[in-house]
Amino acid sequence: MKHPFFPLLFIISSCMAFACKTAAPAARNKADLAVIAYYSGGSVQLPQYKWEQLTEVIFSFCHLRGNRLAVDNADDSLAIQSLVDLKKKHPHLKVLLSLGGWGGCKTCSPVFSTPAGRAEFAASVLELSEAFGTDGIDLDWEYPGIEGYPGHEFKPEDRQNFTLLVKELRRVLGKKREISFAAGASADYFEHSVEWAEVMPLVDRVNLMTYDFISGYSTVTGHHTQLLSTAEQESSVDYSVRYLKNLGVPPAKIVIGAAFYARTWEQVENVNHGLYQPGKFKSFISYSKFPQTISPDQGFELFRDPASQAPYAYSARRKEFATFDDATSVTMKTQFARAKGLGGIMFWELVCDLPENGLLQVIHDAKTSGK
Repeated sequence: MKHPFFPLLFIISSCMAFACKTAAPAARNKADLAVIAYYSGGSVQLPQYKWEQLTEVIFSFCHLRGNRLAVDNADDSLAIQSLVDLKKKHPHLKVLLSLGGWGGCKTCSPVFSTPAGRAEFAASVLELSEAFGTDGIDLDWEYPGIEGYPGHEFKPEDRQNFTLLVKELRRVLGKKREISFAAGASADYFEHSVEWAEVMPLVDRVNLMTYDFISGYSTVTGHHTQLLSTAEQESSVDYSVRYLKNLGVPPAKIVIGAAFYARTWEQVENVNHGLYQPGKFKSFISYSKFPQTISPDQGFELFRDPASQAPYAYSARRKEFATFDDATSVTMKTQFARAKGLGGIMFWELVCDLPENGLLQVIHDAKTSGK
């Protein structure tokens, strides 16, 4: 199998070394590891993907219309129905609807602050689930109790209201349908957005958004989806997982996130190959576009930070810096999830991947290799 960027021998040797360091008695059986894709595309693209390699797909996004969960348009309805139709050939596949997303939860705080709002929302989730034949709901409220999208309302009471929302959803949906939520991977979120002891017994999993550690608002470069913490950057997959474990969250309900995209900065001086340097955010680039944008053929030099186990790229001519996941880092994340007994790995998002020999294939190979 060929992957853009790094030779297969380097991938195998790096991952074997990582597996030796992280192996633990509580390692998760490969068959139990969930592989979850967020999907914002339409119905036309669906046949090109390898659905047998996924355990769950989350359609992104539905939004609030009044107090109710609503599908935005006819194209989204067709996409959802087409995803559900995949279950005829892939009966193992679960299909969830997701509420919100970045910029997609403007009225979540006021709607979920009242019993009536929560009840009407939960009833609408059940109605849509029954109408489409979907398997549950993923809550992507960014964020309860803390600042998220600029201008969106938030208040400290959101934390308890999120608990009450989950309780109402579980009461209405029953035990068979799934409830998950996308969680910010920061100490601020962990401490102020969720009542973990109350929420986790009621949900199937928490999908940790272990990416965008530096975002489009960042004026200094760094790793946006690193596995391990560094002296310069504490946020990481490992940091987030350890934080949740210390809060009593069961590892089997923790799903870590991989990024099928890069973030780039411009006006970055050639110091430390652009890493941890001032710059101006430039763009989001899908993994499928890497060979045409941030590859050596485009003047970028490729690096790997041994402290964070994260790849990055820099163009001295363009003064541009890129941070991303690649085949090696995604393999390491999958092995990390197995070794730490986590629930699985998810990613944003499937439409960013290559249909053949992309990062989903990397996850599948890492999940199924070895014991």
